[in-house]
Amino acid sequence: MKGNNTTLTHKPETTEKPEDFRFLLEQFADLKILRYQVPGFSSLTLRQKSFIYYLSQAALSGRDIIYDQNYRYNLAIRRTLEHIVLNYKGDRNTPDYEAFMVYVKRVWFSNGIHHHHSKDKFFPAISRATFLKFIEESGREGLPLKPGQSPEDFCSEIAEIIFNPDIAPKGVCQDQVKDLLTHSSVNFYEGLTEKEALDYYRKMDKEASNEDSSSRISFGLNSKLVKSNGRISEIPYRIGGLYSEAIEQIIYWLGKAADYAENGLQQKTIETLISYYQTGDLKTWDATNVMWVNNHETEVDFINGFIENYSDPLGLKATWESLVSYKDMEASKRSGIISANAQWFEDHSPVDPRFRKKEVRGVSAQAINAAQLGGDCYPSSPIGINLPNADWIRKQHGSKSVTIENITLAHEKAALGNGMLEEFAFDEEEIQLAKKYGSLAGSLHTDLHECLGHGSGQLMPGTKGDELKNYGSPLEEARADLFALYYIADPKMTELQLFDTEDVFRAAYNAYIRNGLITQLTRIGPGNNIEQAHMRSRQLIAAWCYDKGREFNVIEFRKKGNKTFVKINSYAGLRALFGELLAEIQRIKSTGDYEAGRDLIENYGVKVNPELHREVLERFSALNIAPYGGFINPVFVPVMQENEITDVIPEYPDSFTVQMLQYSDRYSFLPDYN
Repeated sequence: MKGNNTTLTHKPETTEKPEDFRFLLEQFADLKILRYQVPGFSSLTLRQKSFIYYLSQAALSGRDIIYDQNYRYNLAIRRTLEHIVLNYKGDRNTPDYEAFMVYVKRVWFSNGIHHHHSKDKFFPAISRATFLKFIEESGREGLPLKPGQSPEDFCSEIAEIIFNPDIAPKGVCQDQVKDLLTHSSVNFYEGLTEKEALDYYRKMDKEASNEDSSSRISFGLNSKLVKSNGRISEIPYRIGGLYSEAIEQIIYWLGKAADYAENGLQQKTIETLISYYQTGDLKTWDATNVMWVNNHETEVDFINGFIENYSDPLGLKATWESLVSYKDMEASKRSGIISANAQWFEDHSPVDPRFRKKEVRGVSAQAINAAQLGGDCYPSSPIGINLPNADWIRKQHGSKSVTIENITLAHEKAALGNGMLEEFAFDEEEIQLAKKYGSLAGSLHTDLHECLGHGSGQLMPGTKGDELKNYGSPLEEARADLFALYYIADPKMTELQLFDTEDVFRAAYNAYIRNGLITQLTRIGPGNNIEQAHMRSRQLIAAWCYDKGREFNVIEFRKKGNKTFVKINSYAGLRALFGELLAEIQRIKSTGDYEAGRDLIENYGVKVNPELHREVLERFSALNIAPYGGFINPVFVPVMQENEITDVIPEYPDSFTVQMLQYSDRYSFLPDYN
C-alpha cells in the first residue's frame, strides 16, 4: 500500500481536442464507462489548481470506506480479485478469464458484490472450480487471510461467500414484511434487529430533545451499531475508531488543502471538518455544514464526509462520499436566477400554506464542473446535489445546490445516436422536441429539483424528519421532482427569461413520463421490483398521475403494432396532477405520516407490469445499450520544481481497469476485515 504518493513531472496522456474527446470508453454487463471533461481547468489560477489537487487526494483516500460499508467482506473480495488480475499466470485470452474480468469490473463499479442500483447480489459467469483454479495459478502469497487462517480455508470461505446465493443476497432490503436489518447485508449494524436499532436511537433522540430541539443531531450518522453479549454500542467513524487508517489519510490531504483555501471561511470549514474526523462529534459535523452552506464566494468547492443515508435500510447511517468541483460561470447564471427567486416559488407553491417556509433563507445555487469523484459518488455520479441534509440547518441557514454540468454533458454525448429516443418516443414530434429542447429541459429540471425542491417546505412542530424511515428517501426525491415538474411549466419561467417557448416544458414532461412508465424498466431485471429510491420516486409520480388522470385521459398507453408507448394528451391536466401530488407528499413529510407515505410508495412505486416489462426489455436488448453509466476520473498530476507545485495537469487513464488498479495500489488504507 502507498499513502502520500509522490508524482513526477510528465506529459499528459491525452491531447484530444474537445470535439475528439471519447466520452464512452467501454461497456460490459449492464454498465458503461464514460469520461468527463474538465473544461476551463487550464484557466484556473495555480492556487486553485493546487487546491483541487489536494482535495482530490482527500477524495480518493476514503475509497476503501465505501467498500466496507456496503458489505463486511467486500475489501477481502476485491483484494482477492485484484490478486488474480495482477498475478494470474494462465492464459488470459479465454472465455472464462474474460467472464472473470467482467465480474471484477462489476465489483469495482458497484464498490462491492451488490448491484449499485438494485442492491441484488451478482455472481461471476464462471464456475466455483474455475475461480479456485484462478487463485491457485496466481499464487497464495498476498491473499487477504484472516489471522491464523490457512490459504486452503481462506479459498474455501471466499468462494462460498462469492458463489452461494443464500449468503448476503441483498445489500439493502426494503421489503416491508421483513426485518430490514437482518435481511440487509450493508455493514452499518451487527447482531441487531430492526426494532432494537430503532429503539436505541429513539431513546437517544428523546433524551436529547429534552435539552435542545432547535438543532437536532443526526444520531447514528457516522457510526456502526453493534450488539455484543447483550449490550448495544456504537463504534464511531473517527481517528482511533472505525476507518481510522483511511480517515488519517483524508485528514492529511485536507490539511494540505487548507493552505490553499480561497477565503478564511473555507479554510475554517476545512479545519472544522478535520476536527470532526478526529473526534466523530456530530455537533462538529453540523458546525462544518453551517460554515459550508454560508460560504458563497469561492470558485472551488467540495463535499467530503458521511453524508447520504440511501444505503441504510433505516435511513439513519450515511455512506462516505466526496466531490471536488469548480464553478461553471456561464451555466451558473441560470441557476442563480432561479435561486434569487426562491421566495416567490415558495409562496406560490400548491402545498398547504402551513407547510411552506415563511422566510426562505440562504438558498444558493450554481452550476459546477466535477473535478474528482470519490466514495459513493464514484464511479456512478449524481448530476445534482442539494445539501446539507439536516432540516434544522436548512431552516435556519439555508441550503446549497449544484447541478454538475460536465457530468450531464458526458451522459448526453455518450447517448448521441444510440437509438433509445427513436425506439421509445411516441412519434416524430416528440423526438424532435427532445432533440431540440431536451438538454435545456433536463438542466432546468435539475436546477429546480436541487436548487428549490429539496429546500422547500417545512416540518410541523413535533416532526423530527426521520418518521418515514425506509420510505423517506424515495418520497424526498419525489417531492423535489414534483416541485421541478410543477414549476417548469409556470409562466414565471418565461418571465425570468429562462426559455421563450412552452415546448421546453413539454419536452420535460414527455421525457419524465416516458421514463417513469417505460424506459426506466430497462434497468430492472426480469421479475424484479423497483428498489432504488430515485427510480421508485419516478414511477410513483408517473403511475399516480396516469391513474388519477384516467377519467380525463391525461396520459394514455398507445399501441403501434406490438410496441407500447405513452402519450400525454393534456399538459395542463398533468401539471395540475403534479401540483396535487406535491401537496400530498409535502403534507406527508411535514407531518411525518409514515402510513400514507408507505402506501404511496408500495401502491405506485414498487411493482411493475410484467408483460410491459418483458416487452421493454426485448426492445431495449436490440439496441445493445448499457442502461447504467459511470466514470473514470481525471488524474491531476502536479508539476514539481524544487518541491513546489508549478502547475497541475489533468490526465486520463487508458481504461477503467488501469484506474482501478492504480487506486488500489495508492489508496488502500483499511485492513481486509473490519
